[in-house]
Amino acid sequence: MISHGAGCRADALESTVDQPKISADVLLSAMEQAIDPMVVIDEHNRIILFNAAAERIWGLPRAQVLGENVSCLVPVAERAQHDSYIDRNRETGIGRIVGTSREVEFRRANGEYVCGELSISRVQLADSHKIYYIAVMKDVTEQSRQRKILILQNDVLQALASDLTIQEVGDLLCRRVDGFVPGGVAAVLLLDRSRRRLSIAASPGMPNRYRTALDSMELSAEQVETLRTAPDSSNKVVWDGYSSLARSLGLERCCSSAIISRTGQVMGIFALYLRGDDTDLAWPQRVVSTSMPFCALAIEQNETRQHIAQLSNFDSLTGLLNRTSLHNVIERLIMRGGDSQFSLFMVDIDRFRDINDALGHVNADRFLIEIGRRIRGLVNDEYIVSRSGGDEFIIIVPDCSHARAEQFAEKLINAIARPLQVGENTLTISCCVGISTFPENGPDSESLLSLADAAARQAKGDGRGLYRFAGHEKNQVAQERLMLGSALRDSLSKGMLNLHYQPQVETMTGGLYGVEALSRWHHPTLGNIYPSRFIAVAEETGQIEAIGRWSLQEACSQMVRWDRDGVHVPTVAVNLSAVHFRNRSLPEYIANLLGQHGLTPDRLTVEITESVMMDSSSETEEVLHAIRRLDVGLSMDDFGTGYSSLSRLTRLPLTEIKIDRSFINDFEHDTNAQAVTMAVIGIGSRLGMTVVTEGVETEQQWRLLEELHCDVMQGYLFARPLPPAELEKWFRERQARGSFVIPSA
Repeated sequence: MISHGAGCRADALESTVDQPKISADVLLSAMEQAIDPMVVIDEHNRIILFNAAAERIWGLPRAQVLGENVSCLVPVAERAQHDSYIDRNRETGIGRIVGTSREVEFRRANGEYVCGELSISRVQLADSHKIYYIAVMKDVTEQSRQRKILILQNDVLQALASDLTIQEVGDLLCRRVDGFVPGGVAAVLLLDRSRRRLSIAASPGMPNRYRTALDSMELSAEQVETLRTAPDSSNKVVWDGYSSLARSLGLERCCSSAIISRTGQVMGIFALYLRGDDTDLAWPQRVVSTSMPFCALAIEQNETRQHIAQLSNFDSLTGLLNRTSLHNVIERLIMRGGDSQFSLFMVDIDRFRDINDALGHVNADRFLIEIGRRIRGLVNDEYIVSRSGGDEFIIIVPDCSHARAEQFAEKLINAIARPLQVGENTLTISCCVGISTFPENGPDSESLLSLADAAARQAKGDGRGLYRFAGHEKNQVAQERLMLGSALRDSLSKGMLNLHYQPQVETMTGGLYGVEALSRWHHPTLGNIYPSRFIAVAEETGQIEAIGRWSLQEACSQMVRWDRDGVHVPTVAVNLSAVHFRNRSLPEYIANLLGQHGLTPDRLTVEITESVMMDSSSETEEVLHAIRRLDVGLSMDDFGTGYSSLSRLTRLPLTEIKIDRSFINDFEHDTNAQAVTMAVIGIGSRLGMTVVTEGVETEQQWRLLEELHCDVMQGYLFARPLPPAELEKWFRERQARGSFVIPSA
């Protein structure tokens, strides 16, 4: 008998009821054969009865648990305090152990989760002070799961009925599923509009490393078709190939399903990752199957809302923003404050009324649709395009300088002027463009639109295919810029540009590190023209590439002359524009140039601007890597002045970064500038790059940079940019003194 195995008398549980009397053996036998699992513990909390039904629900043999502390049956998290709960009830009769039935969850021996309804009775024998406890358990796993499914359905349906976004609904669904499946980590992944790229819309419990690996996953057309025909094959997408990383993060298995719309279209994947290695996947798979339709419903609802927003915010003919939405966008741009600036272009088609009258409304609509396509073909993602009515199109270009506005206006006019086929007719068209700018031309959207409209009318009055800026003074600037561009072209062809060189000094040794080549232009009638002015004109007029190649040629020639005269300049740095790095022939040009002059690649460094750094095109990256493979240096100029990306910094093959002079202004007293400079120096050092600090003008700045272990300094403390002959004189004077860091008089 159990009682003997537990060391108890057979009559230990004899009934205290007077009539009729039940023997202890009969009572124990009844408990042994009971359908419901039953457990009895003695005064020492040891198990003295564990019936066959209890063996089945816990998955443990009777011999293993008899005589053991009852805590071996409770979840691990509750074991430490379990005895104290019982002891308190023995002493006071109060405690949460005894009372009405409650729902508990625990694992079977095989790891499977079980939900049970537990009721505990407290028994004190009539002839002793010993207190026993009888626990009766009912397996309510299925009922509990049904209830959880209903809760999940109700919560998600309520969320869908509210104004929550797809991300918020997905987050709610994932949190519910994570709570219902022990060790579960749910994720909702959406396909983008191209039905090719997967991104994670919601997964609050997913480790960041795994989220990063899955996000922006590209699918082939074959994979999408496989998901459509076999939704359960989604594990091949979200698990196969990622399982090693998942297991390193504690995710052992995955159940998933493709999310299929009512029309049979693949919309995404719902995945449930499991931290445990249980063999039973029936419950997780059931949760995934239940969740998938709700995901599809949420995605379809989101697409419907987007479509409604499209109808209310966009022009039905061209798909561009309508006038109301345009006003809202302009006001948001204005509300940003700070250094916010943008240009507004109003495009007015010449003689559109004649086109409408001659060809009819249907063909006129086709005409406007094509104009909209041509404009969209010119703009970047950050530009805003609107059809505000009739033949009037508006384009907003953020951070647009005057020169850039002129260039873009010309592109607009040329693109629209191309012959256009409408039905049987080939049309030759023209347009006028009016330009207003914020903040110069107005504090609000109405002012900007009104002034742009007035400028467009002025352009139309002056002729066809013209653009005008709001205000006469803007037109005057455009004329001056046109004149400057013509003068620059003439000077470049006649060799009137020259290079000056500014020394760069090694901080720790005092040796000459190299020089930076800087373009200078002195015009016979216009006088000295600042580089910031003529370089901008060169970029607008397409002359910048010629200037860059001339600078490389002149710098290499000068290095050869210095070598011949005994002036050893280790390296020369030449600035190139972003335009150069879109030309695949640039690396070959540099290699040939070095070969012609007999210079080793380490004698040349190419400086890139921030716009080159932020250019993520494969073409630019290929050119940069090709230059670096020549062993020519690559320097990031003016680092930290704009939106420099640290992630791009690690991916580009840079050998040098230059800290902009703006950080050195008042460097001696500005602790913030010192902290930023120290951080950049640390980053450069860890990435194996040389760090050059520009704008050093005082000995105190030099000493501070020396303490921060900056590699190289450049600035007026050592020398201004010098013509070649003056740099040679500077070199010989410092060489005689034995150091290049002695400030010049």
